[in-house]
Amino acid sequence: MTNLSVRDTNLPRRRVLRAAVAAAAVVCTVVACSPVSNDEGGNQSGGDQSAGQDSFGTPADPAAVKPGGKLVIALSAEPDALDPTLSRSLYSRYVFQAMCQKLYDVNEQAQVVPQLATALPTTSGDGRTVTIPLRPGVRFADGTAFDSAAVKATLQRHLTNARSARKSELGPIDGIDTPDAQTVVLRLKQPFAPLLGALADRAGMIMSAQALRTRGDDFASAPVCVGPFKFAKRVPQNSIEVVRDPNYYDASKVHLDAISWRILTDASIRAANLRSGDAQVADSVSTQDVASLRQDTAVSVLQSQSLGYQGLTINVGNVDGVGTAPKPINRPLAQNAKVRQAFEHAIDRKALVDAVFNGLHAAACSPISPASTFSSPEAQTCPAHDPAKAKQLLAEAGVQTPYAVTMLASNTPDTLRLAQALQSMVKDGGFDLKINPVEYSSLLDEQDRGNFELLQLGWSGRIDPDANITNFVGTGASQNVAGYSNPQLDTLLTQARQAGDVEERRKLYGQAVTLLQQDDALIYLYRQRNLTAVSKQIQGLQVYPDGVIRAAFAGFTK
Repeated sequence: MTNLSVRDTNLPRRRVLRAAVAAAAVVCTVVACSPVSNDEGGNQSGGDQSAGQDSFGTPADPAAVKPGGKLVIALSAEPDALDPTLSRSLYSRYVFQAMCQKLYDVNEQAQVVPQLATALPTTSGDGRTVTIPLRPGVRFADGTAFDSAAVKATLQRHLTNARSARKSELGPIDGIDTPDAQTVVLRLKQPFAPLLGALADRAGMIMSAQALRTRGDDFASAPVCVGPFKFAKRVPQNSIEVVRDPNYYDASKVHLDAISWRILTDASIRAANLRSGDAQVADSVSTQDVASLRQDTAVSVLQSQSLGYQGLTINVGNVDGVGTAPKPINRPLAQNAKVRQAFEHAIDRKALVDAVFNGLHAAACSPISPASTFSSPEAQTCPAHDPAKAKQLLAEAGVQTPYAVTMLASNTPDTLRLAQALQSMVKDGGFDLKINPVEYSSLLDEQDRGNFELLQLGWSGRIDPDANITNFVGTGASQNVAGYSNPQLDTLLTQARQAGDVEERRKLYGQAVTLLQQDDALIYLYRQRNLTAVSKQIQGLQVYPDGVIRAAFAGFTK
């Protein structure tokens, strides 16, 4: 997402992605993938660092925190459904982190580590049988036993629910066996390299089988999982609260009585609540506020480069809703790739992030980080900012200028600044960009229905590149809101999922990015820096490279 090849720009070296080295290295030994390389410098934990350094936070010192209290987190957008099968939002992952543990997790170094499993999976020689050992003696928040039957019920729901956002993440699972209460065996149609990465995110969050039977599709109204906290209440558009779960298997590590996420979409209001003490944490700190918060002696700013991206999605075939068969849309932007390419040529990514985000974010133009072992020159090549070329392509497409395009975007101040900068920028390329701002959860609904022409939204990112690509651009994938379909791309992504060789996957992803840039159904813009402000009254709050705020084991300083 830059105006030149990424390797030819002034992109900062991303220390955060060094953290993914050991993680993916572990994944590779199990499911034939490769680590993110460590050529982007070192990561830092602890308090504030300079603008270019990562600061993930440090674990709480049990001797230095007091028991009890409610932690208040000022949240920049409302989470969507608190249902691991259906959820698509980063903000729901914040809440899940406290109450819905996974088979595997990602640690500070972005290593995949066991959580509800007791060890990494073992995989058969042909890569088609994956065996997962489970923790014994664990109970869900409703008191029922966590066992292999619950894991099977959860995974089957992910795979079969009509609205599931997890199905394409889990890949070619052909069957699930439960030889005993503490063992799950996944049978695959083909080897599937991204499986462990998926089980370290929402696909690996295990739900109470009893709650699934009782509530069914209404699970989100009273979710029941395994976690340090359990769901208490939700006030739509206002707050979500969880309370300490006495059933949690590692309860001695939990210091807080409760956590409350309060939805405050304006970054300046979140910062004001932090300074006043009404909140102890503010997520998604505006780049406009970072300098002043760093000067506040009562506040720490945690930061890391994102594994994901922010971008623009163009509706090229989503007529009947996400997951349905693509249909023609009678708009030049949807019908003609030259019009979409023209829009990309009209964007100067580097100027955009420098002007709108004070240079704290990084221009980029690929779903694959330049720090990834899977990266290549082909994966990082980006069309140049060229307004004259944009106008030429519009003329070749037979489109009159200025060509009007309406963009759906969330109504947060930072997003509106970005939208307005884009609006001004693309004029020189022959576009008349109109902005339609909506509340974040409404935006998610509208994108799923296909009620948009152009959409600004991003993805927080995962350690395996497949999770940043296939679910969004694969034909019929559960988050392919563009309604995009390219059989040649599908073949490349399937081959990359099954490949056991790093170089082969690297080559395939380079070819995939080339196709993506030719079709331009998704235009990548930049990688944002995860910025979270924390009161120094709090210890133990951490934010890892996956962008998730980890508050479950935090506590108030004595």
